[in-house]
Amino acid sequence: MIAGEYKQMLGQKSVIREIAEYGAVRAKEIGSENVFDYSLGNPSVPVPQAFTDKLVELAQSPNPAAVHGYSPSLGIDSVREKIAASLERRFGIAYRREHIFMTTGAAGAIAHALRAVTVPGDEVLTFAPYFPEYVPYVNKTGAVLRVVPADTENFQINFSEFKKMLTAKTSAVLINTPNNPSGAVYSEDTIRKLAEILQEKEREFGHEIYLISDEPYREIVFQGVNAPYVAKYHPNSITCYSFSKSLSLPGERIGYIAVNPACPDAELIVNMCGQISRGIGHNCPPSIIQLAVAEVVDMTADLSVYETNMNILYDALTDMGFSVVKPGGTFYMFPKALEKDAVAFCKKALDYDLLLVPSDTFGCPGYFRIAYCIPTEKVQRSLEAFRKLADAYK
Repeated sequence: MIAGEYKQMLGQKSVIREIAEYGAVRAKEIGSENVFDYSLGNPSVPVPQAFTDKLVELAQSPNPAAVHGYSPSLGIDSVREKIAASLERRFGIAYRREHIFMTTGAAGAIAHALRAVTVPGDEVLTFAPYFPEYVPYVNKTGAVLRVVPADTENFQINFSEFKKMLTAKTSAVLINTPNNPSGAVYSEDTIRKLAEILQEKEREFGHEIYLISDEPYREIVFQGVNAPYVAKYHPNSITCYSFSKSLSLPGERIGYIAVNPACPDAELIVNMCGQISRGIGHNCPPSIIQLAVAEVVDMTADLSVYETNMNILYDALTDMGFSVVKPGGTFYMFPKALEKDAVAFCKKALDYDLLLVPSDTFGCPGYFRIAYCIPTEKVQRSLEAFRKLADAYK
């Protein structure tokens, strides 16, 4: 018999993917240069040359079994050691190989982290606006995702609502900073207050509340913005990282879990992840990609174009009358739509070949997401289309 719940999901496809697919069809009709596709967060800058060079070197290795063979279930030890050492250098936390588990990107990291610290019926809290895929990530574990309403003034945490929603069933809090879709970066005050509340509730409830920090945009932070390292503030923290954005490697699906060494069960959680893999068919990312990324673990691609694009869009859109909280990082912007119905607004934008994502699935109706990881010249050319769209509402 066909699994009904997954069959039902076919009617609930990702809005982001559907818009991107429409853009591909439209590009064939009028040329890709004439479609201003802001739908998909696909990095637009080249990977570091050092990564490419290492990949070529590995591919030509005289020992193909070491490059193309299965890696250990927790990941290649030398790679885990390099990641741990990098984290210790950068953030001053004494990570060791035993605290690192290699994953297929941040999605794979979150999948393992959730299964390690929840049981069916537990509640996981997250904060709107949030990445829509958190819904299946959490709910398919048997836990239940509950969404804290947004603080739309600055897209920090709505603490008054958060406190109301914390219960003895809360086993984890899932955060994303820098944030997709808002571009907001949680301040040190925000992270510190969040950690204090979690530790207070841990004492009250008599069990751990894990802080799962989804950090694929950690390196994309703009000038003058401080992005605190979340794990420094809460012992029971699990960092979920991906090299997709920092190195422009989304298709390679490479990331890791880093469990805070101060967590009493840190090594146990990492070892459990190897067993979780058996249940979900994860079985480690490719060996060659692990080895190549270890060569550039302290590098990033040239990420400066994202801040350039952000400033162009922010200045132009606010001048046109859009209400926008200025992003502190990522390559996303989350303006308020010019009508209450964000879906209708984004549908109208298609008349000007602007592909924008409505905010409903991000848990924050009335807004739209712009993924501005596209060439700067195309951002500049898109401004006329935005202007026509804005004028249509005047």
